[in-house]
Parts: sequence; C-alpha cells; structure tokens
Amino acid sequence: MRVRSGFRCGSVLSAAFAAALLATSMTTPAAARGPENIADTAEQVIDAVVNISTSQSVDLRGGGGAMPQLPPGSPFEEFFEEFFKNRRQQQGPNNRQGQNNENNRNGPNSGPNAGPNTGPGERGARRVNSLGSGFIIDASGIVVTNNHVISEADEVTVILNDGTRLKADIVGRDKKTDLAVLRVKPTKPLKAVKFGDSDKVRLGEWVVAIGNPFSLGGTVTAGIVSARNRDINSGPYDNYIQTDAAINRGNSGGPLFNLNGDVIGINTAIISPSGGSIGIGFAVPSKIAVAVIDQLQKYGETRRGWLGVRIQQVTDEIADSLGIKPARGALIAGIDDKGPAKPAGIEAGDVVVKFDGQDIREMRDLPRIVADTPVGKDVEVIVIRKGKEETKTVKLGRLEDGEKAQQASLTPKKDEPAEKSVTQKALGLNLANMSDDLRKRYKIKDTIKGVVITGVDANSPAAGKRLQAGFVVVELQQQAVSTAADFQSRIERLKKDGKKTAVLLIANPDGDTQFVALSLN
Repeated sequence: MRVRSGFRCGSVLSAAFAAALLATSMTTPAAARGPENIADTAEQVIDAVVNISTSQSVDLRGGGGAMPQLPPGSPFEEFFEEFFKNRRQQQGPNNRQGQNNENNRNGPNSGPNAGPNTGPGERGARRVNSLGSGFIIDASGIVVTNNHVISEADEVTVILNDGTRLKADIVGRDKKTDLAVLRVKPTKPLKAVKFGDSDKVRLGEWVVAIGNPFSLGGTVTAGIVSARNRDINSGPYDNYIQTDAAINRGNSGGPLFNLNGDVIGINTAIISPSGGSIGIGFAVPSKIAVAVIDQLQKYGETRRGWLGVRIQQVTDEIADSLGIKPARGALIAGIDDKGPAKPAGIEAGDVVVKFDGQDIREMRDLPRIVADTPVGKDVEVIVIRKGKEETKTVKLGRLEDGEKAQQASLTPKKDEPAEKSVTQKALGLNLANMSDDLRKRYKIKDTIKGVVITGVDANSPAAGKRLQAGFVVVELQQQAVSTAADFQSRIERLKKDGKKTAVLLIANPDGDTQFVALSLN
C-alpha cells in the first residue's frame, strides 16, 4: 500500500525542528499514546477466543452452473462468487471445462475459503470450508458466535487457541440478532470469559477485538467506541456498538472486550467497499446478546414478547397533526386481529410513549423493549390518543407464535354493496369510491375498506410520499373514510380550522397500512 508523507522525498529536517519533534514525542501523555494494559487484557482472555471452522458439501454437477442462493453474510458466499466467476471465465466459445487455473488453486493454508486442491472446473461433489470466530462463555464448552458464520454448514468445528479441534453441536440460533450458541465436549475445563455491561460503555472508551481475520487466528486489534445505538437496517433490533478497532472477514462472531477483559459486544458487521477494515465495524451489545443467548441455551430457540402491532416513526408532521409535542413514541399503523394489542383496546393511530415503565423515544425502541419483556406478563402501555394520554394493559403474547399465525391465510369477507364510483380530487390525489371493478383492477383485498386512489399528481406532496394508484385511504385524522366526497369535504373543514397537515391511514392492496402526513397548503 502506498502511503503519502507530509515531507518531500530527500528533504532534511532542520536540527531545531527535529529536536522539537523529539521533545514533543517524549512529553506526550501515556493516555494519548493508548492504554498500556491492552497487552494484559489480550493475554488474559485470548485462550477463550476460538476459531470456528465450517464445512459444506456442494454438488457441482449439472444444474447449468448457476450460483446457489446463500443468506447474506454467509461465509461460503465469497467462495461461490469466486468459484463461479472463474468457471465462467474458463468456458470459452467451445465451452471447454475442466482446465486447471494455476492461480486459483486453494491449498490448506490459502485463506478463509481454503479447501481441497480441486480445480474450479472439476465436476462432482466438493467440500468447501470457511472460518469465522467465536468465544467460550462456559468452561464446560459453551461457545458463542454469529449465526451467519454457521448458516448452511454441514459440520462445525471449534479450534482452540492451542490448536485443539473439537466437533461442535448447534444448541440454538437466532437470525434476528445474528447470534448462535454451540456446544463442544472438551477433555478438560476450558478458559471462559464473562459478559460486561454494554450500557456502561462510553464513547471514546478503548476496546479490544480478538478473532480470526482472513484465517489469521488469534489476531488482536484495538480501538475505541466510536458510537452507540447504531441502526444499520440489518434487523428489527439493531442497536450496534460502532468501533474503529480493525475488524475484517473472519472476525465475525468474535468478542469485543473492554480493558477489564469483559465482553461488551460481539463483532458482526463492517462497512467496507473493499472487504477490508476501514475503521467502521459493528458489534451486538452484550445487553442484547445475553438475553438471547440465555434463551438459546435454555430452550434452543428464542421466546420474545409480542404486542401484535405494525408501527412507524412519528415524524414532525405527524406529531404536529396529532398534537404531540415534542415528536416522540411509536405510531401504531395497524393492529393484528389475533394479537394481544386488540383485546387491550390499542388502536391504529395511537402513539405508544411508554411501555412497561420505559420511555419510547422513537419507533425502534418499542420492538426491542417488547421483545425483552417476558411472554405472558401483564404490561401497562401508555398511548396518546387524540391528544390525550391513556393507559392500557396488555397481556403479552409470544412473537414466534404470532409469526406462525400471520403466515396463515385470511379468509376474505364478503364486501358490502359498493356505492357508484365517484371521482374527486384533493391533496393531489384522484379518489374514487370503492367498487368491485376497482377491487379487481388493483387486486385489493376484500377486507380493505375506504376510498381508492386512482391517480397521483406528479407535482404534489402526495407523489413524494410514494402514494400510487391502487392504494386505499382508510382513515383521515383517525376517522374512517367511506366516500370520496366525504374525504374532500373533511379536508376543506380542516383548512377552515387552520390545520396545516392532514394525517391519512393508507393501505396497500395487500392490506399493509401506514400513516402519511400531507400538507394542506
């Protein structure tokens, strides 16, 4: 790598400048050069950090040479991309196959996807290997890693720091937080580490990452906590610790330590155009990980709380229209008919501002807090409805049960006779009364009631909200809408009352709902 220097090649420092530079380096505080106990921390915990070796049998015969579909982040993804890239390059006009590519032979020590010395054009079954990281949390042989490290693997092997290889069984895995728990059977107690409190981690605090980047096991890197509570849109419970400690391919599943030797995060993702570290890595906080890992150990699966609602962010526009100052909470966009929220009296349009005594500052707080609440608990939920706070009591269900129920198809109800289709224009929308013809044209479910959007003015605010023909206006200002004329007259009343924004509950043809705030000006 070429490194640019602040000095021209061949230039000579003056004696005075050199002396000043030396004096500065000698007087630099130790804290500015980094903590001196990083080595002590690494020495204390390194035997508890392991390499995770996974293997998968792949049938390369026939099938047209299509690359198999793998989950994002799978350790086998890089191997297959390279394999099929090379294979396509070798298939010339005469479709010759089977030629060895000398530059693509993988020997035993050739990298994270090392495997047998098989030419990439060879037909038949092949066993491919990949490596990740993990750490021991119980001396009896309980190991934690990322789910994506072991996904699609036929065999999993834990490799200790001294080179000992132990076959691992999968105790449980969780895709939502990308965590997995393994069990090995050692001949003697193993070195284990304990979790620390990630909530006490401060910005700028020094942390140490240990793992197996690019198959280089036992690699120690150090950095600081760059940020907390990061949402990288990878799942419903995103709340990552961001660090600039070097994290690369193969570090996944490895621990992030504080300088006391406690695990405060599990290294999971990086942002990198090249695949190497650019100083932006993310770790699952220990507070989230501990609860998931406990459940995986006890049950082999997660058992999360379930409220049975669809939510969205409370924007400034929506907050102003609903009389909520300052903007906060989670807006209920829809209610599951079979979920716990409905019998508790929670309705679409409610804004949840407190759940089980914990403040809901923004939308993404609610799924995390609900998930961490015990199934079956009676929970107080404070909502804002039409500008006033109300308290509801909900008996939480289990998320996994709710997800299974949602997969079941709903029996459509017979629609009431529709009024004659009448088109109105308001807020840049062409609106028509619901009819059988419109249901068929836009494939709108029979259970959806309201006014159909048949067109959107491209220059209107509605177009910027991604509204489109076939969507249905279900409610206006938290009241049901039955006809296009009714919608238009209520908009005019809102304007006369001096309102600046109207809040619409919109359903797409499949029935998924969201609130949209449109300016009345």
